[in-house]
Amino acid sequence: MHICHLAKYYPPATGGIESHVQTLARGQANAGHQVTVVCVNHCSATGDDVRDRWREGAPAIDELDKGVRVIRARRSGALSKLDLSPGLRRVIREIQISRSPADVIHLHTPNATMMVALLGVASDTPLVITHHSDIIKQVWLGKAYEFLERRLLRRAATILTTSPQYANGSMQLQEFLQKVRALPLGIDLSPYLNPSTKAQAFQKSLQQQFGNPLWLAVGRLVYYKGLTTAVEALRAMPGHLAIVGDGPLRSQLERRSVELGVADRVAFLGHLGADELIGAYHAATAFLFPSNARSEGFGLVQVEAMASGCPVINTRIRDSGTSWVSRHEESGLTVSPNAPNELATAALKLLDDSQLRKQLSEGAKRRACELFDHQTMAQSSIDVYQSVLANAARRIA
Repeated sequence: MHICHLAKYYPPATGGIESHVQTLARGQANAGHQVTVVCVNHCSATGDDVRDRWREGAPAIDELDKGVRVIRARRSGALSKLDLSPGLRRVIREIQISRSPADVIHLHTPNATMMVALLGVASDTPLVITHHSDIIKQVWLGKAYEFLERRLLRRAATILTTSPQYANGSMQLQEFLQKVRALPLGIDLSPYLNPSTKAQAFQKSLQQQFGNPLWLAVGRLVYYKGLTTAVEALRAMPGHLAIVGDGPLRSQLERRSVELGVADRVAFLGHLGADELIGAYHAATAFLFPSNARSEGFGLVQVEAMASGCPVINTRIRDSGTSWVSRHEESGLTVSPNAPNELATAALKLLDDSQLRKQLSEGAKRRACELFDHQTMAQSSIDVYQSVLANAARRIA
């Protein structure tokens, strides 16, 4: 079949949803399907990431990524969280009238830009939506977003959530629960289970540079990642905290680490390559994932850490899948959000009890392999599409 994914961005743009769309699209292409991804280009002509720059544009690009056609629509600027992409609607329409039109459209939300474009295109093509998370913080934006999303949720044949728990607490999904199915995110686990020579070399360099213990956090530096909690917890913990990623809150986190007197023990590593990131997981004593809002619906980086044998310390967010991905005392430890003392206590528990850390490390690998493999995810998604198409055919008949 021809599958068309509508995503916000696509790698090398960083982010959990971006990584998921790439992994899913590649897996479907490897299974013999024709796959197209439509997104907004996040990179300027000079290679700069413009996602946080309202006035900067990015050119249109049409390319192949390991069997997946990726159409990056032109970006002319942004209005709050809405990328301005004048040609996006035309791109979607052209796919629908091409020689090989899409059999299924798969929209990944939250994604206001793509929702506006899709609502402007009349189509009978079955629609599947993956609802990665609700809009939590931006109240005024959330109202407008909910209006757009509700229209598309009504149109959708199936709505996917990334964990069984998430739909229960989602106001947006309550009216559509009969359409909801869980499809956990998955990744190619092999590079994490069997790190490359380059990854092992980076692991050693980090251990030599920072010593033991080394605490690791990975993600975009935005409010709901709760990284201020990790910096505050460091006051009661030995060792260094390495933060991988970048974002609008970096300067705020740097200032806070200075105020707390731990700046010499916090390392901002920025973006790392794939092998370097895997090396960082293997170098770490534990992976800190202190997210504090339901904007964090899953946390794919938890799976990366788990597959690397790195125990996870995450947070208990009501009706979020974060503490389901890595379970308390199975693959890591779970604490309350915005609780630096609890986070520090959990970290010290792992540090003081080597047998517990070994047990959780083995449990993390086992859980990752059982639930979060990319091939399992890709096949499950194909099953969803085939069910949707069969139901559509019955209705036509």
